[in-house]
This record gives sequence, C-alpha cells and structure tokens, in this order.
Amino acid sequence: MKKVEELLTLLSSVVWGPVMLAFLLGVGIFLMLGLRAFPWRYTTKAFALLLGDRKDSQKGDISPFQALMTSLSATIGTGNIAGVATAIALGGPGAVFWMWMTALFGMATKYAEAVLAVKYREVDEDGRYVGGPMYYIKNGLGDNWNWLAIVFAMLGALAAFGIGNMVQANSVADAVEAMFHVPVWQTGVVLTIVTAAVILGGLGRIAVVASKLVPTMAVLYIVGALFVIVTHIEQVPEALMLIVSSAFSETAAVGGFAGAAVWAAIRFGVARGVFSNEAGLGSAPIAHAAAKTNSPVQQGMIAMLGTFIDTLIVCTMTALVIVITGAWSSGETGAALSTMAFNIGMPGWGGYIVVFGLVVFAFTTILGWSYYGERCAEFLFGVKVIWPYRILWLCAIPVGAMGKLGIIWLMADVMNGLMAIPNLIALALLSPVIFKMTREYLKN
Repeated sequence: MKKVEELLTLLSSVVWGPVMLAFLLGVGIFLMLGLRAFPWRYTTKAFALLLGDRKDSQKGDISPFQALMTSLSATIGTGNIAGVATAIALGGPGAVFWMWMTALFGMATKYAEAVLAVKYREVDEDGRYVGGPMYYIKNGLGDNWNWLAIVFAMLGALAAFGIGNMVQANSVADAVEAMFHVPVWQTGVVLTIVTAAVILGGLGRIAVVASKLVPTMAVLYIVGALFVIVTHIEQVPEALMLIVSSAFSETAAVGGFAGAAVWAAIRFGVARGVFSNEAGLGSAPIAHAAAKTNSPVQQGMIAMLGTFIDTLIVCTMTALVIVITGAWSSGETGAALSTMAFNIGMPGWGGYIVVFGLVVFAFTTILGWSYYGERCAEFLFGVKVIWPYRILWLCAIPVGAMGKLGIIWLMADVMNGLMAIPNLIALALLSPVIFKMTREYLKN
C-alpha cells in the first residue's frame, strides 16, 4: 500500500506540475481575453437571468436554476471545507490568493463549457437531453477527434468515483466519527441508503433535492462563517494582507506550520481551487446541457455563477475563518483544521456547523457526480449501462467511507488533472465558436 501511495504522489506531482497549472490558467486567461471580460462585465446580468421567468416551451429536462444547483451540488463539497484547509495547510495563506485567480479566470472557462454543452447537446434513446465535453468534442471537432471524446468519457466515468464518490464519503465518515464517535462503516451504510433513494430516481429527483439542499446549506454555512468574521473584524485587514503577501513570498514557519515556498502556494491553491469549482474539468457542462433553454450563451452566463459562488464566496468564507482565528498555523489539516478554526471563532457551535456543512455538501456532491459519471458511461456504452453504473456507484460509497484518506485524495487529484486535458484542448480549439456566439448574442 505504501508503494501505491508513493506512485500516486509521484503521478499527482506530474499531473499538477507547471505544465498543467499553466494550461488551466492559460486557457482561462485566453478565453477571458477573447471574450473581452464578458463574464466579469455580465455577472449582475447573469444573476438576473437566473432569478427571472423562463418559458416552459424551451427545450431541456430541468430548469436553468435546477441545472445550476445540480452543478453546484457537485462542486460545493469537501473542497470548500477540507480542500481549502488542505491548501492553506500545505501552501500557506497565499494559496487562497491563487484559488481566487483560478476562480476569476475559471468563470470564462465555465461559461465556455456550458455554451458548447448546450449548442452541441443531443437527445438519447430515452428522450433525455445529454451533453458535455464528449459531445462537443464529437459534434464540434468532427470524426477525427472522436478518440478525444472517448478519452474524456473514460476518464470522467472513472474520475467520478474518486472526486465525486469516495473522497466525499471518506470525509463525511471521518468527520462524523471525530464529532459523534459513529463507526465509519455505519456512516457508509446510511449514506449509501440515502443516496440510493435519490439517484435511482434519475436526474429529475437529483435536481429537485439539489435545488432545495444546496441553497439552504450554503446560506447557513455562510451565515456561520460571517458571524466568526464579524466578531473578529479587526483581524480581517491583516488576514487579507497576509493572503496577498504570502502569494508572492515564502511563508515562514509559525507554530505547527512548517513553512511554504511560493510554488507550494501556487500549486495547492490552483489544484484545490479547481478541485472545488471544477472550472476546466468539463464536469459542470454535463448538467447544464440538460437545462431548459434555447440560448447557449444565457446558460453559459448562469453556469459561470457556479464558480463565482463556489470559490469567491463559499471558499473565501472558510479561508478567512481559518486565517483570522490563527488556526492556519496550528499544524492541523483538512476538515480538522476547518473545525478547529470554527470552534475558536464560535466556541461550542463552530464544530457542528463544519460537520453538518461537510455532511450535506458531500452528500449533494455524491448526487451530482453520480449523474456526471453516468452520462460519461452512457456515451461509451449506451443507455443499457445506466442501471449497472448506478449500482456500482452505490457500492463504492461504503468502500470510500472505510478507505484510507490519503490514497483516496491522491487518486482524486490525479484523475482530476487527467480529465481536464481533453476538455481544455477542446475549449481552445472551439474558442472561435464561443467568441462568435457571444458577439452575436450581444449584437442582438
């Protein structure tokens, strides 16, 4: 097992090396420049679109709001609590700055993904709207690129079990055991039963549950974090200065924190940022492809809000609590670090907010990613694979709950990086289509 962990560590360092980080940020910057900062300029308009009335006659399976909530259900998860804490523990406070950069330019990436997903989506044998990178590679780039669509679908179907299933189950089981002393196997069984009650009902049921749970839990978590921030308001300016300065200079060893170089801040900030908001992975457009809309650009605008909400709001709340309470230098990591920070800021209640948030966020992530993996598998094998994939998905939950956290996180990191490559290639090659559609939308 130790050799496996060493191999995965090596693979993770290669996959998330300078080339991948430059590719991820580079594509985001390229798209943002090509769009002339359209995602930043039209953020307010996007919120208006999200909350506005939509016609029932528009094609699709779920409402644009439900599509966003389904994609957010998959992104707002352990990355927002444990992932942010891990980035700070390994890269120092400066990692938060690089998470922000990933999100700001990731808005363009997420917008582009959803635009292409709606434009090139299909209707499957069961009458469902299906789309995502595998479909816009196949239909947008032509037959010569079909191999790349297959590669993405294979990686997506497999990656779902890491980032969207076992990592989430493991984090939930670990947090519940630490707080309530419940054996991990019991948490795994309960989580499997509750998940089965939702995903066996298909996308419609997932969307309904996500549209209720995600906004409610996100608001409760943000309110809890804001309470800590407001009660420590005098530390906020210093915390922000520390985050920015640490992004460009080495973070010295403090307390239990061993110190971190600038490269560590960049690497872990970008990696955990992508893990959290998934901009560039190609996962979110799979949900947005099912939205009831006749406008790819409008759905792209709604999609980019996912990155804004996930990282610039929820992750920032977690990061500020960790930094202003001083917990970042304790030597703790992951969910334990977030729990410590909230307990310092809100004695007696803080830990419960983290655990409850972690459980709900991770549960909704399992729901959202079950749909992503299912659509990837369907692209490869047709609709006949849907039920076997759902059963296999449910079987993986208790395995993840009882597994070793380090190896599962490393597997998720590796799969994330590999999954992004075909999608980023497609976004770069299809960028003229994205730019043209955006110009036409603005003209009309």
